[in-house]
Amino acid sequence: DPADATAVELAPADLPDDVLIYTSPSRYCLSDEMAVTAKELFGAIPPGYGRVEKINAFVHNHLEYALGTSTSVTTALAAYENGVGVCRDFAHLAVTFCRALDIPARYTFGYLPDIGKISMYPMDFHAWFEAYLGDRWWTFDPRNNDRRRGRIVVGRGCDAVDVAMVTTYGDAALNELTVWSDLA
Repeated sequence: DPADATAVELAPADLPDDVLIYTSPSRYCLSDEMAVTAKELFGAIPPGYGRVEKINAFVHNHLEYALGTSTSVTTALAAYENGVGVCRDFAHLAVTFCRALDIPARYTFGYLPDIGKISMYPMDFHAWFEAYLGDRWWTFDPRNNDRRRGRIVVGRGCDAVDVAMVTTYGDAALNELTVWSDLA
């Protein structure tokens, strides 16, 4: 994941029209309800890339990653209060904090191969977020809190409502899924 410590936050009036939607609350990212908390935690940090890195690190340290601790109705606020969640909750909480500070942020999911990393989990869907700083989107991963190579983006949106990993009608069982990925 590329990084740029000099990337700046833009005032809402200076954002491109298609980016503005990512400053508003959404189903899982209730930034209006967490605005006071966001300002208390991050309001004194100088605006820019560094502040988003601090948000990313805070979420990484605040939430414990535990499979099975989140449901389809778990909001960022609930994850924050419970202190536990899955990668989706990590991404939602970071997005929520960013939006509460008028930093455009969007939920992103796909695959994260463990290129150059050792993982105790098999590759599966993974969620992270992107923040709009300067003139582009930057990738942040609060679950892992480090830069990775080879991300495969499947979807982007305001939150998981926009880009559901799976939509089924009736009973469904996944028997096997294998994904291989490498850098070109």
